[in-house]
Amino acid sequence: MILVPGGRGQLGHDLAVLSADVRAVSSAELDVTKVAAADLAGASAVINCAAYTAVDAAETDEDRAFAVNAVGPGLLAQACASVGIPMIHVSTDYVFSGDGTRPYEPSDPVGPKSAYGRTKLEGERRVLEAGGYVVRTSWVYGANGSNFVKTIAALESSRPSLSVVDDQAGSPTWSHDLAAGLLELASVLPETRLLHATGGGETTWFRFAQAIFEELGADPERVQPCTTADFPRPAPRPAYSVLSGAAWAAAGLRPLPHWRGALSEAVHAGVVAPRTGAAPLG
Repeated sequence: MILVPGGRGQLGHDLAVLSADVRAVSSAELDVTKVAAADLAGASAVINCAAYTAVDAAETDEDRAFAVNAVGPGLLAQACASVGIPMIHVSTDYVFSGDGTRPYEPSDPVGPKSAYGRTKLEGERRVLEAGGYVVRTSWVYGANGSNFVKTIAALESSRPSLSVVDDQAGSPTWSHDLAAGLLELASVLPETRLLHATGGGETTWFRFAQAIFEELGADPERVQPCTTADFPRPAPRPAYSVLSGAAWAAAGLRPLPHWRGALSEAVHAGVVAPRTGAAPLG
């Protein structure tokens, strides 16, 4: 049985959908900040999806973010090591500065600019120190919970137009595809323990939003580009957070599908519904 803390989120939900061998548990059922070896009874592996993901709130609530994103994963990794089962921990592109101009490799220097990124980086360090696996990903969306795709779909139906930042680049990742990749990793367990797994290719939030409109059967020209400066936020966002999948492929793992095709499949799978009366997609 693969135990999945944080199992009520979009990634945990898809892990449970994809495998009957997954036991996805909520934070109320298993608090990673207090976990012990006894909590892992019956597990053959752990995929940790528990995380404090409120990026802006973490700027003024870093202690809580640190507890969930750093202390918890460290305790979980130590517990896994003590009973001899593998642990896979999900991390983020926010551990990098975002100043790069080419896809980040796992070995590239880190330099988080936000409290969220700092806490996730410390979690990585503790997991790797205990012998666990760390998988960084980015721009995740899925059928369960709130995310960018659902937000844009809601705005499409309620506004004649909207502005979306066009100076932040990354790789959208369907949680279904990421879940499949994590399950494959759990079955392969390569020597390399720090990996990146995202949808293939790269885009900006603006282009991503336009693609969502297209999939909904709406006019993508209703989406207009703007800059990060037009929408100041408490936590800085990485300007460039594309993650290289070279190490993932080198470890013998199947690359995740390209983000654009994955988006189309995700919409057709019901992540969001096209507008009633929308023109059919060509």
